[in-house]
Amino acid sequence: MITALFGGSFDPVHLGHVNAVKSLLESSLSPDRVIIMPAFVNPFKAGLDTENRANCEDRLEMCRLAFEKLPRCEVSDFEIKKGTLSYTCETLRYLQKLYPEDKLILTVGSDSLATLPTWNSFRDIISIAQIAAVSRSPKESRRIEEYAEKVKALGGKVTIIETEPFDISSTEIRKKIVKNQDISCYVDKNVVQYIMSKSIYKQGDR
Repeated sequence: MITALFGGSFDPVHLGHVNAVKSLLESSLSPDRVIIMPAFVNPFKAGLDTENRANCEDRLEMCRLAFEKLPRCEVSDFEIKKGTLSYTCETLRYLQKLYPEDKLILTVGSDSLATLPTWNSFRDIISIAQIAAVSRSPKESRRIEEYAEKVKALGGKVTIIETEPFDISSTEIRKKIVKNQDISCYVDKNVVQYIMSKSIYKQGDR
């Protein structure tokens, strides 16, 4: 079987994330399961201002709502339950023990692929998992191809997956929520309802 890991802060999870997983499922890699892994603390975001951010439980529930209709998707609380800084290699080792017979795939975006060689235990990452790099535009595809060649030169195996364009970040979505602007075209309707019902991201309104 093939197990793919799709991790991130998901603060909040948006349709760009959902589209990426849909494209992964429909790609030639065709994973048997996709593990959605909200981070407790993203190592690249450690130390950043935590104001106006969702707590772990809310991010976990938003992921469940966003991905519940997609086949072969599971939301894992492994990194959140650890309660410490989240390094991808540690999570891959966990999945390797959980599914010892499976081929593992690490799903990343263009920014992550660009910095992948600098990640903690990079050599272990590319020895454990194949990389699925998600491209959201033709312009991004050209960049991803360059990054992929660098990772391949270091011994990694990279497959580029095209997905629907999505040009807004979670940070920008949080700002729209604070300003009471409509986010329904960026976020699953059930996630929107959850955010509004719990007044998430409104604490820092000023």
